[in-house]
Amino acid sequence: MSIGRIIETPACVAEGAQFLAESDPRFADALRQTGPLPLRRKKDGFEPLLGAIVSQQVSVAAADAIWGRMRGAKLTGPRKIMWASDEDLRACGLSRQKIRYARALAEARINYTALRQAPNDEVIATLIEVPGIGRWTAEIYAMFSLGRADVFAPGDLALQEAARILFDLEARPTERQMREMASDWSPWQGVAARLLWAYYRVAKEREGIR
Repeated sequence: MSIGRIIETPACVAEGAQFLAESDPRFADALRQTGPLPLRRKKDGFEPLLGAIVSQQVSVAAADAIWGRMRGAKLTGPRKIMWASDEDLRACGLSRQKIRYARALAEARINYTALRQAPNDEVIATLIEVPGIGRWTAEIYAMFSLGRADVFAPGDLALQEAARILFDLEARPTERQMREMASDWSPWQGVAARLLWAYYRVAKEREGIR
């Protein structure tokens, strides 16, 4: 099964944005307001998923502080997590639940290299088997760490709100409705997500000025 296009460069994002703009004038209007979209590629592997666990249900500042302490203690790799004591991990700021999630991720022994060639559905199914990794996190990993061009995150509230504003909907679409909408944006759903996130910021700033 093909894994589809991989977003590697800003030119890939621009190609997807052009496709969306040509397919729907509302996307074209949004793109005029946002300007060029960001690449947002990240490295893959254990560390970004551990970082996602650290970031759950805390502010960006708190997550950055915890991550900084974990880096300082050299506790960002799977073996180090497995060998560390609970006290070591608590000292970095991890809660009891997040310690359990971090250890579950370390013990899962995911073959991250194999995921690079796995179909999108297989990537997501593999990741959500790990306690603490939900579908949204798995979709974000596929989108940005693996560069999958045709993955979307329909449960994301900012994407739902941006779609409500851009498409002049009466209410914020549900996750199921958002997934159905996103299917029309294939094979560039990941670029549609980038565009909607960028548009969300523009729309919210505009509302603030009012």
